[in-house]
Amino acid sequence: MPPFPLTVRHSVVSALRAAGCVFAEDEARLLLATARTPDELAALVERRAAGLPLELVLGWAEFRGLRIAVEPGVFVPRRRTEFLVEQALAHAPAATVVVDLCCGSGAVGTALAAALGAVELHAADIDPAAVRCARRNIAEAGGQVHEGDLFEALPHDLRGRIDILAANVPYVPTGEVALLPAEARDHEPLVALDGGTDGLDVLRRVATQAPDWLAPGGCVLVETSERQAETAVDAFSGAGLRTTTAVSEELYAQVVIGVRP
Repeated sequence: MPPFPLTVRHSVVSALRAAGCVFAEDEARLLLATARTPDELAALVERRAAGLPLELVLGWAEFRGLRIAVEPGVFVPRRRTEFLVEQALAHAPAATVVVDLCCGSGAVGTALAAALGAVELHAADIDPAAVRCARRNIAEAGGQVHEGDLFEALPHDLRGRIDILAANVPYVPTGEVALLPAEARDHEPLVALDGGTDGLDVLRRVATQAPDWLAPGGCVLVETSERQAETAVDAFSGAGLRTTTAVSEELYAQVVIGVRP
């Protein structure tokens, strides 16, 4: 179909602005590029104006230059998490065994495989919807996705062999979930957001078990907030990991990295 007329483009931008979309022009461009008919465009605009996250309207999110499929009820990958991927690649540029724990859509594992080339890739999540979505994304990289609670979901033969363990754990304190933007609060699963009383319950569980699963010199990486970083470092160090932190002011990202000696 030829490009939509300029008048249609202006009306889409106006509708998005009226709905409170801060980046109305950019969003309009993506919606116009996605829609194949005027009726489809109208439906997309209506869903976005009603508050559905743009990525769920489109059916994909951009992550490190990749199009990651996303579905309703699945955590949408954040651009700040690209920093976690960068840190993983910096610490283990020759990794051959990669695990994406708390994988959601599988964006982190997919991006790591794209950068590293031929790797043994596994991902896991406790949420069946996330597992279904991740399988769409990770299949192209030849990876496997497992359903279950953290390390319980992983094949036992991975124990002691993992070079990169990327665990994008939930880290929002329970009492602050209600303060999240409506797009996250209303459309993403609570299990992907709520990290317990101080937000670090799942992180502590990962820290405790990670050393048994990492290869010598292997690294585990988690994203956290600035105010949680010191406690997260203590959890990693207490588990016997050599621990550092990395910060990206540009992406507002804080990553804690633990290396098995």
